[in-house]
Amino acid sequence: MMNNDENKIKSTNIGINPNIQRRLQQLLDNLQLDDAPAGGALVVYQAGKCIAQASVGLAREDLAWSVDTLSLNFSTGKGVLATLVHVLVSQQMLDYDMPIAHYWPAFTAQGKEQITLRNVLSHQANLFSIQSIDADNEAVLDWNVMLEKIAAMPITVPEEAVLYDSAYSALVYGWVLGGLIEAVTDMSLAEALRCYLTESLGIADSCYFGVPDSKVNKVAHLVKYFEVIAQEGDPEINQQPAQTHSRRSKPVLRADSENTRHTYMRLPSYACWQEKARNDRRIEGEIASLDTAQINRLYFNNSQLNIKNYKSALVLANKQPIDYYHQQTLQAIIPAANGVASAQALATIYAMLANGGVWQGQTLIDEATFKKLSTPQVTGMDAVMPAHMEWRLGYHRRFSICQSKGLDKNTNDAADSKEQSFGHMGYNGSVAWCDPVRQLSFAFIHNFDVTMLNDIRQFALTEAVLELIDAEI
Repeated sequence: MMNNDENKIKSTNIGINPNIQRRLQQLLDNLQLDDAPAGGALVVYQAGKCIAQASVGLAREDLAWSVDTLSLNFSTGKGVLATLVHVLVSQQMLDYDMPIAHYWPAFTAQGKEQITLRNVLSHQANLFSIQSIDADNEAVLDWNVMLEKIAAMPITVPEEAVLYDSAYSALVYGWVLGGLIEAVTDMSLAEALRCYLTESLGIADSCYFGVPDSKVNKVAHLVKYFEVIAQEGDPEINQQPAQTHSRRSKPVLRADSENTRHTYMRLPSYACWQEKARNDRRIEGEIASLDTAQINRLYFNNSQLNIKNYKSALVLANKQPIDYYHQQTLQAIIPAANGVASAQALATIYAMLANGGVWQGQTLIDEATFKKLSTPQVTGMDAVMPAHMEWRLGYHRRFSICQSKGLDKNTNDAADSKEQSFGHMGYNGSVAWCDPVRQLSFAFIHNFDVTMLNDIRQFALTEAVLELIDAEI
């Protein structure tokens, strides 16, 4: 097994930028904060070449993190699923404005006959409520059962709908798109993913919806599960239901330590955050020493979180939590929530998107389709997520707030870059995005016991990458 130092310098790509690589490795080391031995990995591509990669910590009790480590990335997988859809659109197998029921006749039930692929991809279909479906934990793990339930589900209007332009479909989205993909390809979702996307990118063995037997024991786990997973040879462990660990399934919430606050103060984006916080009435407390909650609030307006809509999108009607790290759940197909991939695989997908749909001379997504998928569809507040998500077709805006100064101000490239950048984050704060103006892609995955609403790592790393890249221009 490779040790961490070997993983940090491993590279099979020509194009590594030593300065950016060193700075990002140090930053990732620092952002381990007080959560060791947990860690993560990041990969950066520019113009089709890997320019930096870094890793830190343990993915499992006996496995150090590397850029090839498989990880549960929750909704970051939605970007992978959407990209597969765009490849099928490019091949004229799907049309954004054709009703889904045209391809999937059973989907017409309960007034859904006019809902289009564009509606679903931009979260404007009002198919966000998992609580509108009679589905318990056992049903959620059964792909065919869920496809039947999704086809028969009703439309649900979010609470205070007039205030919102979209309603993020946190779970339902995956079954809708997955069922559609299977209908038009006449393949299983796993086969279609490999045939139309991952094999062409050389990542077929590191990107899954439903992890195969041969890989499931290589997926990163939370540190609090290390002792349990070490006993997986015990048949009784594997026979336990997927909610076995529910008593400990919620992320750890704790106040920032002095070490954490000191680390934040040394981040390259800290001065920017302070300036933004001084002008933000939502930020309370001492601005001279920002904490995790204050920084996160610069990106997510938690005061506008509609709890009823949020729970309707994310919590099953029976309110039983699902342990997504359980082997049974990892091997199920829940495309909106249990995407498993390596940082290298995610960065590669977004590197293709950063290059307008072309990878190593092969066009996966044609120019006309790429223009459609990358164009914002809605700009107002989302009914589920406490932010202006600026949904494209399957992706949201890049969450960055610190103005880049490295691009040509005369041509307004910095503004163009932010406007044209897109990607998707996961519940745990993993993220992957692309910036077509810079031909840049970035992926960060981890096993820290946090959520996107109580952590700042993805934001700190995104801001740092943009600053480092622009400093090189």
